Amino acid sequence: MTLKEQIAEDMKAAMRAKDAPRLEAIRMLRAAIQRREVDERVALDDGGVLVVLEKLVRQGQESIEQFGAAGRSDLVEKEQVALAVWQAYRPAPLSAQEIEDLIQEALAHTQATSIKDMGRVVAHIKPRTQGRADMAAVSARIKERLS
Repeated sequence: MTLKEQIAEDMKAAMRAKDAPRLEAIRMLRAAIQRREVDERVALDDGGVLVVLEKLVRQGQESIEQFGAAGRSDLVEKEQVALAVWQAYRPAPLSAQEIEDLIQEALAHTQATSIKDMGRVVAHIKPRTQGRADMAAVSARIKERLS
């Protein structure tokens, strides 16, 4: 079952259970996926869905910070519920050792020796870590290794 099919099934289950917060979060996710498909005129595979999901999660985390700073605990709680629903669709995160192994393999494969080669290394790693690691943190580790 693809990720889009799983999301559709979960939406039906949330409707049947009359779980309004969960249903709202899933509908938001489906709308973002459909918007991307229409904009790009393609049918997204699991990788594309993960990209949309990562963007939603990042936006949700930023919203929580902003709502918290504004003292809007009701909106923080709403975003946290949505974030918990979206987190369930993400693959298991990579361990620190797995990330280090991927970086080492990418450095060897791209024969990177300086910071100028960072783009090639990141391009090599990114598809393997999609949705499973924070690319900002991975990039920082790569930069550290190449400096």
